[in-house]
Amino acid sequence: MISSMHNINLSKTVFTVATISLLGLTGCDHDDDDTPKEPPIDPVNIVYQISVSNITHGQPMSPVTVVLHNDGQLWSIGEPASAALELLAESGDGSDLLSLGMVLASGVGDGVLMPGLTQSIMVTSVDVVPSHLSLATMLVNTNDAFTGVNAMSLTNLAVGESISMLTSSYDSGTEKNSELVTTIPGPAGGGEGFNAQRDDVDFVAMHPGVVSQDDGLAQSGLTNAHRFDNPTLRVTVTRME
Repeated sequence: MISSMHNINLSKTVFTVATISLLGLTGCDHDDDDTPKEPPIDPVNIVYQISVSNITHGQPMSPVTVVLHNDGQLWSIGEPASAALELLAESGDGSDLLSLGMVLASGVGDGVLMPGLTQSIMVTSVDVVPSHLSLATMLVNTNDAFTGVNAMSLTNLAVGESISMLTSSYDSGTEKNSELVTTIPGPAGGGEGFNAQRDDVDFVAMHPGVVSQDDGLAQSGLTNAHRFDNPTLRVTVTRME
C-alpha cells in the first residue's frame, strides 16, 4: 500500500512538473509573438537642383562639378590650389574633386556649358542633410582660370526655397597666363591641358582676365571674343526635397 501511494505521489509530481514546463514554454512562445517589431525606416532623400548659366560672351565652361559637404572648401584665396583643383583649372577635369574626403554627394553637368546656355544638375544626399554646397568649372579658353561657388551655406534653405548668386573667376596660379595655343586646351587653342609642373605664383587669386592678340599680345591664341569680365556664371540653388 505504501509503495502504491509512493507511485501515485511520484506520478503526480512528474505530471505537475511537466505541466509547469509546458505552460512555461507556451508562455515564452506567446510573448515572442506579441513583441512589437519596429517597421523598416525608409531612407530620407535631400535633393537640390542647381541651375547654372554661362553669362560670358565667348568662354565655354567645362562640365560643371558640384559637391555637397559639411566641412572644408574647394579653394582659399592666397593659398596654393589643391592637386584636384589644379587638374580642373588646367584641363577642365573635375573628377578628382568628386573623390575628396569631405564629399557627401556630387553631380556633374551634361557636357560643356556654352556661352548663353543653362544647365540643371540634380544632387541627392541620402539621410544626411549637407550644410554646404560647392561647384567649380574651368573657363576652357584660358590657361588655368576657373569659376564657381565655394562652401556656400545651405543651413537655412528650406524645401521649396532658392538661393541665387553671380560668380567671379579665379586664377589657380599653377600655370602662367601665356595664352599660347599650345597651352590652352579649349577650342581656341586645342593645346595641352593639365601639366603637373607649376610655373606661376602657386596661389589662388582673382583672375585678371585675358589680354588677347587684339590687344597687343602677339603670341596669344585668343581674341577679344574670349575676354571676360566678372561675373561669369549665374547660379540658382533650389531645395526640392
